[in-house]
Amino acid sequence: MPQRPLVILPDSRLRLTSDPVVRVDAKVRSLVEDMFETMYEAPGIGLAAIQVGVPERVITIDVSREGEDKKPLLLINPEVVAESDERSVYQEGCLSIPEYYEDVERPARVTVRYMDIDGETREIEADGLLATCVQHEIDHLNGVLFIDHISKLKRDRVVKKFTKLARERERDER
Repeated sequence: MPQRPLVILPDSRLRLTSDPVVRVDAKVRSLVEDMFETMYEAPGIGLAAIQVGVPERVITIDVSREGEDKKPLLLINPEVVAESDERSVYQEGCLSIPEYYEDVERPARVTVRYMDIDGETREIEADGLLATCVQHEIDHLNGVLFIDHISKLKRDRVVKKFTKLARERERDER
């Protein structure tokens, strides 16, 4: 299972809307294995396929704590079908925006319909950190980043910082 390189802000691919998976085949299964490997190695608790440069509606999640058994969760073509009126705030970060964290308010509970690795339709009810993570990753599939949920001033600062870092990396690679 090879680890795939992460797509980092300001890469424009992060703003793409990902395509639905039509069928779960060997290519999708290989992508899923690579995504779990990449997510665990990073380390992170969630990863959308677009974050490894694949614009397909696939997300991997594992919100288990260090020392606990892993609880990998795969959601193909996930969609939020219900959300609570109650809100919660979690400090979010993102593998595509390394070492930047901000408080983000989202629905406290969500119901998500998705396809599993066998192509079966399933639903999951999530709350707490899992609800936040699922919503964060589904946002990625729609070209939305967690920084879109914070003030324009903070967002502009982050984008400017990462654009500058990208230019410096390009210059250093020449």
